[in-house]
Amino acid sequence: MGRCWPGLLARGEWGWWSSGLPGPARSKLRAGSSSRAPGATGEGANLPYSGEHNALRASLRKIIDKEINPFVDKWEEEGQFPAHKVFKTLGQAGFLGVNKPIEYGGMGLDFSYSIAVAEELGNIHCGGVPIAIGVQTDMATPVLTRFGSDELKRQFLVPTIAGEVVACLGVSEPGAGSDVASIKTTAVRKGDDYIINGGKMWITSGCQADWMCLLANSSEGPCHQNKSLICLPMNYLGVHIAKKIDKMGMRSSDTAQIFFEDVRVPSKYLIGEEGMGFTYQMLQFQKERLWAVANILAPMENVIQETIDYIRQRKIYNQPVLHNQTVHFRLAELATEVELVRSLLYQAVALYVRGNDVTKFASMAKLKAGHLARELSDNCLQFWGEMGFTNEVRVNRLYRDSRLLSIGAGADEVMLSIICKYMETLPQKK
Repeated sequence: MGRCWPGLLARGEWGWWSSGLPGPARSKLRAGSSSRAPGATGEGANLPYSGEHNALRASLRKIIDKEINPFVDKWEEEGQFPAHKVFKTLGQAGFLGVNKPIEYGGMGLDFSYSIAVAEELGNIHCGGVPIAIGVQTDMATPVLTRFGSDELKRQFLVPTIAGEVVACLGVSEPGAGSDVASIKTTAVRKGDDYIINGGKMWITSGCQADWMCLLANSSEGPCHQNKSLICLPMNYLGVHIAKKIDKMGMRSSDTAQIFFEDVRVPSKYLIGEEGMGFTYQMLQFQKERLWAVANILAPMENVIQETIDYIRQRKIYNQPVLHNQTVHFRLAELATEVELVRSLLYQAVALYVRGNDVTKFASMAKLKAGHLARELSDNCLQFWGEMGFTNEVRVNRLYRDSRLLSIGAGADEVMLSIICKYMETLPQKK
C-alpha cells in the first residue's frame, strides 16, 4: 500500500515530502508536472495545487483502485460498505487527517490538501463511500479540531484520524434540516453530565458510527445562542438506532434515524464553549460545502467522457449519436460548466487558506455545483438512451447520487438566501 504518512512523521522523514518525492521519483514528478491542477487551464488561474498535492492524489488513487472500486458494486447492492475496514486502510495511510494537527496523528497540511483528497475521492465509482469519508474528515471533526480540549481530541479525534472509529454528524432532524436553528434535541445540564433527549434524521454512517458530533439545545436562550456541540459515544445507554433509511441514491452509505432517551453524557464532552454550537456549526458547514463541490468534479468529468465513448459507438439513423451537432455542442457546454465550477472552488479555497471568510463563495460554489450535477447527469443519461435507465452504467448512479448535492449541507434555497444576504438584497425582518 505504500508508506504510512503518520509513520513518516513519527520517524522525522516528513522533510522529503514537503519538497516533493525523494531521488529519481522527485525529479520525475517535477519534470512531468506543473503546479497546475488536473483539468485546469489558463495562465492566470488561481490554482491551489502543486506537485505535492498531485503526489498525494496519486497515492490515494492506488488505494481507491485496489481497496475500494473493485467492491463498490457489491456494496451498492448490499446498501452499506464496511466503514471500519475502509477507514482503517485510509487512516493507516494518513488520508483521514490531511489537514489535522501532527500532534493528533494528522499531516498538518493546509485545507487545500483536503480539497485535493476530496477531488480524488470523486474517482470512487459511487457517491456513498466518498460522502462517508467526507463526514469523517471534514464534517464531524473540524470544530472538534479547532475548539475541543486536548483531552477531548485525544479521546475522539486521534482514533478518528487513525481510522479506528467511525464518526457521524448529528444536526438534521425530521423538522429541521437546512433550518438548523429549529432543532429540538435537548442537552440539559445535570451535575457533571448532560441529559440528552430528542432525535436526529438523515445521519450518514449512523448505523456504523462509534461517536457523533451532536448539535443540541443546551439552554432556553435565543435559538442562535442556545446550542452546543457535544461528542456523544453511540454505545451509550439510551441511544437507539431506529432504522436504516432506504434512499434513492448514495446506496452504499448507511443513513440512519436515531433517537436519544435520557442519554447521560459527561459535560467534559462539550466541544468549546456552551451556547456556541450554532456558530461553530456554521463554520463547520463552510468546509463541508467546499468539500462537497470538490468531490463532484471528477464524477462529472468521468461521466462526460464515458458518454462520449459510448455515443461514439452508438448509432441512430446510420450515424454515431455523437456526430449530431446538438449532442457534441451540449457536451462542450457541460465540460465548460465543470471548469467554471472548478475555478470558483479554487478561488474559494485559496481565499480560505489565507484566512478569509468564504461563506458567500462556498455557497455560490455549492449552489452551482448542485445545479450542474443534476443537469449534466440528466443530459448525459438521455444520450445513453435506454441503457442509461439501467443500473449497469455509472451515469445512472450519478443521476441518483448527485441529487443530494442540492439538498444536503444546506439546500439550494438556503444557499440563495446566504448569497442574497451578502449582496444585501434579502428583505429585512421587521
